[in-house]
Amino acid sequence: MRAAIYSLGKGGMRLMNRYDVVIIGGGPAGLSAAKAASSEGACVLLTEREQRLGGILKQCIHDGFGLIKYGEKLSGSEYASREIHALDDLDIDIRKLTFVSKITKHENTPYCFTIDLVSASGVETVAAKTIVLATGCRERTAKQIEIHGTRPAGVITAGSAQYYLNIMGQMPGKNCVILGSGDIGLIMARRLTIEGANVLGVYEAKSTPSGLRRNIYQCLDDYNIPLHLSKTVSKVHGKNRVEGVTIVDVDEQMKPVDGTEEYVPCDTLVLSVGLIPENELAESLGVEISQFTKGPVCDENYMTSVKGVFSCGNALHVNDLADYVSESGYAAGKAAANFINDSNDFSAEVKFSEDFLYAVPQRISSPDANLTLYFRSRYERGKTRLTVKSKDGVILTKHYHDLRPPEMEKLNFNISDAGLSSGDYIELIMEREY
Repeated sequence: MRAAIYSLGKGGMRLMNRYDVVIIGGGPAGLSAAKAASSEGACVLLTEREQRLGGILKQCIHDGFGLIKYGEKLSGSEYASREIHALDDLDIDIRKLTFVSKITKHENTPYCFTIDLVSASGVETVAAKTIVLATGCRERTAKQIEIHGTRPAGVITAGSAQYYLNIMGQMPGKNCVILGSGDIGLIMARRLTIEGANVLGVYEAKSTPSGLRRNIYQCLDDYNIPLHLSKTVSKVHGKNRVEGVTIVDVDEQMKPVDGTEEYVPCDTLVLSVGLIPENELAESLGVEISQFTKGPVCDENYMTSVKGVFSCGNALHVNDLADYVSESGYAAGKAAANFINDSNDFSAEVKFSEDFLYAVPQRISSPDANLTLYFRSRYERGKTRLTVKSKDGVILTKHYHDLRPPEMEKLNFNISDAGLSSGDYIELIMEREY
């Protein structure tokens, strides 16, 4: 039985289900958050807008998932299946085909959030003590990267191409150009080739690949698919269907170089040009968003700048591995279940030098916190020493053989001996080792 309260709305008194934790998003982060929160004794609601749980993993038939969490190579769908079945014996309300249309925060009440849900059954409002945002991320489109030309059929994101091929059993095209060397684009280059398409090449505007090294080797090199660096698509040709694209060189500032245009005939342009955390709901609550990750600023417990609102997985920052997504989801769910809205005002900052693309978390809410810190290097680097410092000295030193922006790194350490006071900070510094 779910606890319920009465709420006075425009239509008079109404019965409202209430939960300790409401989790929005049923991908790997949301599934792990639900498991953790329920295991802590919380009353949990998990909402998912699609018909099935599992998020993007449902359409990932390639392996490489679960090496960290399960110690074996699983396909994305196998990984998702294990995460879903982990909820079987737990008392969790699960609502699928359910959209969150609005979240409202209320003061001076234990159930300080009301959440409007829309489903085939109608509109329902529930109350929650805490919220976990596990809404994932979305792909950038052709419009967002300002490719010129008309809008013919055949321009498609890599994730959509994956859905058409792996879920619907439909080929998106026969002669394909892939723009962007992100992991989904690399995986789809291989997948399309296996299914008989002619992948003419993968074009990357940066001077270095954007995907994991293993995907460069396994998806391109093993299938003789060419990778062209410092090149981009400047124009799409075709009226009803893509007929070709114009490829152009770009300089170090990512600007097109005049006179380098090349026309490549094709019927499909697959875009793998980056992912953006889905944070419309977070922004509607006034959550502070990081300019570096495009996700919420959070502390070591994954709580955002709005007390009682937690964020995890790709909604927080785009991860390389589903294992890390699940890890952050579990930590966020556990923290949400144990959240007490007290007057703890301790806050220290995590700073980093310009050599970092980003670091998460950005804040510390306890002077003796155990930190799990994720970061990316801004540039490709050789042997590097990373130092974590406080005002009292060095907390941690770690050595890396090399660092690359596509490959996220993880650090675990405790700051109890750093002597931090509220308002202090720790700093991350990279130095080259010769």
